[in-house]
Amino acid sequence: MRLRITAVGRLKSGSEREMLDRYVERATLTGRSVHLSPLEIMEVAECPAKRPADRVQEEWAGLQKPMITGARRVVLDSRGKSLSSEEFAVKLMQFRDGGADATVFQIGGADGLPADARKGADLVLAFGAATFPHQIVRILLAEQIYRATTILTGHPYHRA
Repeated sequence: MRLRITAVGRLKSGSEREMLDRYVERATLTGRSVHLSPLEIMEVAECPAKRPADRVQEEWAGLQKPMITGARRVVLDSRGKSLSSEEFAVKLMQFRDGGADATVFQIGGADGLPADARKGADLVLAFGAATFPHQIVRILLAEQIYRATTILTGHPYHRA
């Protein structure tokens, strides 16, 4: 099953980009043996609109363009469900075993996502109640995907 993170904004070169690239590479390599590979990153331009509501809608439209037909859709939102790493790994396997060819994770920009983004999502996922910059969320998500692949393969990275 292909995995794709779609996120508003572009990570510039530097330590954040290097960390993201490291987890993407690791998740892709480890995920192959459990058919959770490749992990792709697609970045959507931030909207320059002055009104936050306009930015949110335009960015949401941009996040919809790289959707994969028939993919499971996971929306990252602070109002979502917090899963342990083990629960997250199980959820990915359920998506895969349920016949999904792909899972697409959607991360909004600084103003978040519209309420209708959560509707129809297969999972609304939160990394706790705190709000994080969207750049950091994509790194956290890539790390959790990598961690899920190590849990599923029995790799010692996850020590819980």
